[in-house]
Amino acid sequence: MDTTTQKKPLRVLPVGARDAMEALNAEAGPLNIWLRTQANSPAQRPWFKETEIQTEGELSSGRVGVAQMKTRAHIWRWTEISPYLDKIAKIASTADISPIEFADRQQFLLTNPGLGGRLQVTNSMRCAVSIYNEGDRAPVHVHSPNASRTILSNSGGYTMVEGERCEASRGDLILTPNGTWHDHGNDSGEPVVWMDVLDWPVLEFLDCIWLDDDFEGDAGEHPRSQKMTHASGHSARLYGAGGLMPTFAPAQRGFGHATSPMVHYKGVDIRRSLNDLRGEQGDAYEGVSLRFVNPVTGGPVFPTMDYGAQLLRPGERTQAKRETSSTLYTVLEGSGYTDIGGKRFEWSKNDIFVVPNFTWRVHGNLSASEDAVLYSVSDRALMQRIGQYRAQGRGADDQVIALA
Repeated sequence: MDTTTQKKPLRVLPVGARDAMEALNAEAGPLNIWLRTQANSPAQRPWFKETEIQTEGELSSGRVGVAQMKTRAHIWRWTEISPYLDKIAKIASTADISPIEFADRQQFLLTNPGLGGRLQVTNSMRCAVSIYNEGDRAPVHVHSPNASRTILSNSGGYTMVEGERCEASRGDLILTPNGTWHDHGNDSGEPVVWMDVLDWPVLEFLDCIWLDDDFEGDAGEHPRSQKMTHASGHSARLYGAGGLMPTFAPAQRGFGHATSPMVHYKGVDIRRSLNDLRGEQGDAYEGVSLRFVNPVTGGPVFPTMDYGAQLLRPGERTQAKRETSSTLYTVLEGSGYTDIGGKRFEWSKNDIFVVPNFTWRVHGNLSASEDAVLYSVSDRALMQRIGQYRAQGRGADDQVIALA
C-alpha cells in the first residue's frame, strides 16, 4: 500500500491575469485598497489622562513604541472603490483560466494608511470586499479565523455553513465561525457584493493561522461545494426567537469554540428591530442601537469581535465617546457624518470607515427626513476578555465621564 502523501498542486494565476492585477493594484493603491492576487517599552501614552477632542492614541518614544504602527481614522468611499470590483471581474472573465478558478480572488482588501501596507483595517481586523457573478464559486474550506459577511448588494449569492444554505440579501450578516466548513457561490442572474471581516491579524500575530480545503464530507451539486443539509433560515428558526432556545439543538457549529450557533442574521429582521425601537430614547452615545449576541450565552458572537447595528433618526447627533477598542463601520442607509478626533468624515450608502481606539467620535445624521443605519464590528469582545476594555463619554456639560 502506497502511503506517500500527495500534495495538492498550488493554483497560480497565469501570467496575463497576474500582470493585469498588478497593474490595477498600482492604480488602486492611492485609495488604500489592495486587489487580491495570491517589545518592552509602552507603545501607548495614558490616553485617559488626555481629554482634548483632538487627542488620539499617541506613540511613546520608547524603543518599541517609536516603531509601533497605529490605526488611523479613514474612510473608503464606495463611489471610489466599487468600480474596482467590476475591473477585477473583467480580468477574471478574460483570464486564461476559467472565471470559476478565479472566483475566490475577485476581491480587494482595505488597507489602513497608518499600518504600513499591512492587509488590515485595524491592528486586529482584516476587511475585504468581494464580488461573485453568476456561476462563481469559492471552494468549501475551513479556517482558524472567525469571519463574517455583510451583504451590500440587493440580493443574489449564498454562503453554505456546515450544510446550512444562507441565501444572501442586503443587510444580512452571515457568520462563518472558526472551525466551520463553508463555501460561497452565486447561482442567480445578478452579481452579489459583500464585505468580509476577519480577526486574521490577531491569529496571525499568535501564529495560529491555518486553512484546510480537503473536505471529506458529502459534496453538493458542484464538486467545490458541500451538500445542503439545512435550508436557508435553519439557525434562525432554532435560535432567532429571542429569549427562547430549543433544548435539543447543538449549541456549537463545527469544531471551533466559543462562537454563536446562529450564523444568519437577516437584514430585514435587523431593520425591523431598529424601527420598532425608534420611539425609545436610545443611547446618548449610540442612538438606537442593537448588539448581535450568541443566543446561548448572551455574549458576543465571536470571542474576538463584537457586532452591532444602530439607527440615527433624522437630524440626530450623538454625544462624544471613545473606547479602548477600534471599530469598523459600514453605512447601510442614509447619509451623515462622524467626527473622529475632531476631523469630520461625511459618509453615504456603502461607505466604510474606521474609528481607531482611544479616539473621540461623534455620529450625526445629515438628513431632516431620512434615517441613517450603520453596522459596526469592533475588537471590544477581545478587549473585554483580556480585561482591557474601557470607555469614556462627554456629558451635556462637556465633562468626561467613565462609561465602562
